[in-house]
Amino acid sequence: MDRLTMTDELEAIDDATIVKRKIDHTLARFSAAHDELEAEEAKKRERRERFAARPAALLEQTRTALQRVVTTTDSAPAEESAPQTRLQEKKERKTRQTAKAGRIAAAVVAALVFLSIGSAWGAQTWFDAKFNTVASLDEDSADIQDAAGQTGDENFLMVGSDTRDGAAAEDGVGDADGTPGARSDTVMIAHVPADRQRVVMVSFPRDLEINRPECKRWDPATSSYSEESAPAQKIAKLNTAYAVGGPQCVTKVIQQITGMKMNHFVGIDFNGFKSMVDAVQGVTVYNEKPVDDTTLGMIIPQAGEVRISGDQALNYVRARHVKGDPTSDYGRIKRQQAFLGALLKTVMSKDVILDTGKLSGFIDAFAKATFGENIGINQMMTLAKSMRGMGSDKVKFLTVPTTEEANKRGNEVLVQSRAKAVFDALINNTPLEEKAPAPPASDTTPAPTSSAKSGGAKKSSSSG
Repeated sequence: MDRLTMTDELEAIDDATIVKRKIDHTLARFSAAHDELEAEEAKKRERRERFAARPAALLEQTRTALQRVVTTTDSAPAEESAPQTRLQEKKERKTRQTAKAGRIAAAVVAALVFLSIGSAWGAQTWFDAKFNTVASLDEDSADIQDAAGQTGDENFLMVGSDTRDGAAAEDGVGDADGTPGARSDTVMIAHVPADRQRVVMVSFPRDLEINRPECKRWDPATSSYSEESAPAQKIAKLNTAYAVGGPQCVTKVIQQITGMKMNHFVGIDFNGFKSMVDAVQGVTVYNEKPVDDTTLGMIIPQAGEVRISGDQALNYVRARHVKGDPTSDYGRIKRQQAFLGALLKTVMSKDVILDTGKLSGFIDAFAKATFGENIGINQMMTLAKSMRGMGSDKVKFLTVPTTEEANKRGNEVLVQSRAKAVFDALINNTPLEEKAPAPPASDTTPAPTSSAKSGGAKKSSSSG
């Protein structure tokens, strides 16, 4: 033995021996720990291999079970035996039939399990790969108030674009030659707080007056940005933000107005919207009176509950000149909110969830008609599940507070104090005021491009 590297527990203990023994014991502990880690890693590899082999093994079991069913027939030659009575023959025939039925059932169950495993993973992978991802978010923006306090909140910024690129004449939405470019006909936030105890949908009028910031120019035909920037504009309509700077510009404006962190962006084009409704065979909406638009004509000729098709739904949410509407924007916002709630209710109903044809058709139509960022099966299910089964006291539809009268430029003007109260309540998860006090005359100013940041109060556990 090398006396420099090994020690004897029986030798005289001196300082050098003590040091050597400490080294030996340390090495022994490291060796034992290494062996334990290696054994644990081996078990993990074995589990991974078993998991990876499970679909193949299940497929083989399914194939074998089906093969046994096919190859086992009642006409198989039986071994020679003593003659049987009629009762014995009947009993044996019943036993063979029961065994065969059991084999068929086992094969069917195995096949369904295999298919469900494959389809659950495949549907999500297929959808997420098919969804058109477009840079839309700015989660590190200085305009976000109390970003840490908003952790866990899900804020979906939903924009309905009126781009006509790719639309056919039969779609009834016009074309890119007649209506070039793209504007945001619908801007809405779906807010789901971290505790998932309520859902608040906040709509913004397309003619809301804003101070538009500088944004990179957006090409809706290619869904891309250019290096050229559009200059800031002190007074502009909200829908010009999308026309000029696309999703990123809309996100920037909404975060400046609200102080909320947008972590999902969903854009929906008119060209393809109808197929989403038709995929679920219509959506039921309720109206107190017929919906007759001076531009689009009679959309829904009767009052009450009506199931509308894709063509009707498209005009229903687009109509801006409906007879009897107090203003063009607010009447349309009310219909858009009602329709969105009805569509989500329909999609989450048993008639769709349990119908693979309708569900896959809706998912396919949604994937083709939408674009954005941080959107997939999991994210959309978060929104749908949060709204499913909630009473009217837990799902609230709001419109951002404005003067409700257009100014001389034809724009809606934000009421700053009331708007701040709404967004502070959403950020801090506190109750929403049912009726805010009337604003002072000096409070009706255009939405700023950079609101004053207060840091925000700490979140409360209460909800409105």
